Order: sequence, then C-alpha cells, then structure tokens
Amino acid sequence: MVTIKDIAQKTGVTATTVSRVINNRGYISDATREKVWKAIEEMHYRPNEVARQLARQHTDTIGIIVPHISHPYFAKLISNLEYAATRHHYKILLCNSREEPEKEAEYLEMCIANKVSGIVLCSKYLQAEKFRFLDIPIINLERMDERKDIITIQSDNYEGGRLAAQHLIDKGCRSLLHFGGVAGKNMPADRRADGFRDVCLQKGVSNVILQSDQKDFESLQYQDHIRKSLEKNPAVDGIFASSDLIALQVIQVCSQMKIEIPAQMKLIGFDDVGISSMATPAITTIHQPIREMSELSIEYIDKKLRGETVPLNVYMPVRLIERDST
Repeated sequence: MVTIKDIAQKTGVTATTVSRVINNRGYISDATREKVWKAIEEMHYRPNEVARQLARQHTDTIGIIVPHISHPYFAKLISNLEYAATRHHYKILLCNSREEPEKEAEYLEMCIANKVSGIVLCSKYLQAEKFRFLDIPIINLERMDERKDIITIQSDNYEGGRLAAQHLIDKGCRSLLHFGGVAGKNMPADRRADGFRDVCLQKGVSNVILQSDQKDFESLQYQDHIRKSLEKNPAVDGIFASSDLIALQVIQVCSQMKIEIPAQMKLIGFDDVGISSMATPAITTIHQPIREMSELSIEYIDKKLRGETVPLNVYMPVRLIERDST
C-alpha cells in the first residue's frame, strides 16, 4: 500500500508537505501542489478519507444551495461549479431548495453538520443572521445580502439590459417589452430592467417592463403570462426576456399567435445556455459568464481557507450574442 512517505520520496518533498497538500493547509506553491497531486495520481495513493476528515475542522466538501435544479441556468451553473470544485480537489453537496425558506434553512444546517469547507448561495431567503457564527467562506452568487462581509459575485446585469435594449432599437424596434424577474424578490437580475429602461428613455422608445409572479418561477411555466402580455400590448415589436427559458416560451407563444420571429417580433434572451442555440429560431441572447463565475466562486473559497484576501464584490462582464431571433 502506498503511503505519504512514498509520495514524499517520489516528489522530493517532506511528508509534512505532502500532508499539507492533501489536507489543503497552509501555503503551498502551485508547482509543488501540482507535483504532489501528479504523484498521488500516478501511484494510485488513496488516503484514509474518513480518518483524515475527522481530524480536520472541515471536510473537502462545498455546499451549493440553489432554488432549482431543472432550470437551464442553474443546471449549467451546477455543472460548472462541480467541475471547478473537482479541479480544486473538492466535492459538492448539492441542495435544491425549491424556493422554500424552511428548506433553505434546513439545508444550511445540513451543510454545517457535514462540516463543509464553504457554501455557494444562489437562493433568495437565507440572510445575514444565519451566517453570523460560521467560520467558513460564503459566496453569494447572483444574490444580495444585507451582510457586507460576504463575498458577492454577479454578472453585470445592468449592462446586459442596456445591450439588449440598444440592440433591439438598432434593429428597428420602436415598442419594447421586458419580461423581468419575480415581483418582490429584489435580486441582482432586477438590474437588467434598469439598464433596459434607461436606454429606452434615452432613445425616446416606448417600453413596458413586466414581472412574473412566484408561481410562474416555481413552475417554470410562463406561457399564460406571455400570451396575456402580448394581447394587452399589441404594438410591441421587440422583447427582452430575463432568461433564455422565458425567451424560448416567447417563441412558442408567438408561434401559436401567428407572430413571426424575427420578421414581426425581435427577441433577446439572457444567460446563453444550451437552449438558446438549439431553439428555432436560435435566440439572440446576453452571454452570462457562468463558467468563469463558477470557477471564481470555488477559487475564492479555496483562497479564503488558505488565509488569502479576496475581493468582496465582483462584477463579471457580459456580451451580446446575435443569432436568428433578431
């Protein structure tokens, strides 16, 4: 059986250094870390995981709390978070809250009981007081919190709204509609509506901003809301949807109402998940850097655990991807 001493002998470092790499303790240079992990893989070393984690304050697990696992955005986010965690030698504990405050609180307790090394929060209801006594890194990913010392990572939602409105106007639209976030949730994604509105006001273009209700968000079914909105606003010739999922359902409703996209209606989504390029017509969308945001979330947890300083507020750039719907 391969031991830590065998790894140390192969890599030319001390057994203590090998142990620090395995347990992610203290500062280790990237070169040394890579050399040790390469030797571990080549020699098929398998540490006694249970004994190792019981001896530590935290396990090599990161808790991820999301409101949906079936929503295309969160599905892509979870996949990228898991990939990033694996690259940093962590596992994930995935919690699907289904937008239930009690369930989110229960999952937080479960993460604490399982001694996670950090938590990535993508949910709405968990607030600052829940984390006051935790000594682990917390990442707010596309969410806001009253507590100012928790790391927050967001895409530039305001710029995304600006880009969408400007593109629709440049394509000749003169009456715009935005299907925004959920009423009363106050999430960073709501800034998309602000950017959209500001450009419309600057250009003197008619605009309507609508929010969905909690029931639509929970069911991920927006067709009735979209149909009623289009019937109420027949002059609309350009739509900015706050997600590609909503944009896809706009295509379905427009098809049923005999509204041709893009001839009669221009359409832009947000997120740039897989369905945007697979839809017919393919959806012009605002690309959100989900992979980079996921990588940064795990990287910041890892750095905080090693005692390094990381920024508290990060805004990631977005860009417009033009496809067939405009």
